[in-house]
Amino acid sequence: MTFKSIEAKVDRGEPLDFADGVALFHEPDLLALGQLANRVRERLHGDKTYFNRNMRVEVTNVCVASCLFCSFAKLKDGDPGSHTMRLEEAWAKLEARMSDPPSEVHIVNGLHPGLPFSYYEDLLRGFKRIKPDVHMKCFTAVEIHFFAQHYGMDYETVLTRLQAAGLDSLPGGGAEIFHPDVRSRISDDKATADEWVEVHRVAHRMGIRTNATMLYGHIETFDHRVDHLLRLRALQAETGGMQAFIPLAFHPDGNGMKNLPAPTGIDDLRTLAVSRLMLDNIPHIKAYWVSTTPKIAQVGLRFGADDIDGTIVHETIYHAAGSTSPQGLSERELVRLIREAGRIPVERDTLYNVIREFPRSALPEAAVKVRDRKQALHLAIVN
Repeated sequence: MTFKSIEAKVDRGEPLDFADGVALFHEPDLLALGQLANRVRERLHGDKTYFNRNMRVEVTNVCVASCLFCSFAKLKDGDPGSHTMRLEEAWAKLEARMSDPPSEVHIVNGLHPGLPFSYYEDLLRGFKRIKPDVHMKCFTAVEIHFFAQHYGMDYETVLTRLQAAGLDSLPGGGAEIFHPDVRSRISDDKATADEWVEVHRVAHRMGIRTNATMLYGHIETFDHRVDHLLRLRALQAETGGMQAFIPLAFHPDGNGMKNLPAPTGIDDLRTLAVSRLMLDNIPHIKAYWVSTTPKIAQVGLRFGADDIDGTIVHETIYHAAGSTSPQGLSERELVRLIREAGRIPVERDTLYNVIREFPRSALPEAAVKVRDRKQALHLAIVN
């Protein structure tokens, strides 16, 4: 399988197969790979690059699962570093932002065995009381599966009750690597690949949009990555309910795989590019700046990604694993990252409705940034 033959298939709009995907991961010419992914990206989105005003809230890190890659979870309340928020404490996170409110609240948690299901329903209702139009993107498929098992419901009942309380869409976490050879070794005591897929299938049938992820750069092979991507593509061909795919770089600090190296920047960019080329039916590919750093995410906008995620504000899962990225980025910082990549910043809502398109801007020179700093310093002194 040659790169030229794969390139021809891409240009004809033909879906790539397993052998194509593996060949792309092994392609030595990273720039050629990036250029091919960029062609697809620009065919779909032109120069537009999306971001949103979102905030993360992780209400509990207590979790019965024992994933080797996780540095976030604690076994029970009272363990060092464990936390479970009172509802008022969680709601206060949004109340504190109401002078510049987010359009989305993103909630991902551990699998806490001691909370009633009403806790999660009340959690959603409380956020909606504070800001009725806020989009609640909450609970991974792994959490939905846990709720169903733990509280004696099926997936549809869980989702129906959460929808009634304010749930709007599902994040894509918990996918990790689908292949059982890997999943059984890194996360054998939570939802299987088939269960993850079934939760999303049910959600799509109910009109709930979702995202999807892949945790890469640990013990999986390129074959495992391609298998994962093809399973997602098959689900999307069946349901059409996925909005975006987010490759998540493995971080080793403080977890059961701490002796493994983190993926390199080259692997980050290669994975973005191959994902764009393989997932021809998923509209958006995110360069998640929290996992890859803002600089790599910025370059990723030329390697197939058309979305840089959002302001985030307070992310704890990746930072528990040693991420050195900021806890959050401002709208101004996101716009600058996108513009310096030669793209057009577009603020979106969670469902990719355009809120605001920013004008294209000339790339800033260092002297301009220095002048801006001096002006800011002058204003600070004057005021």
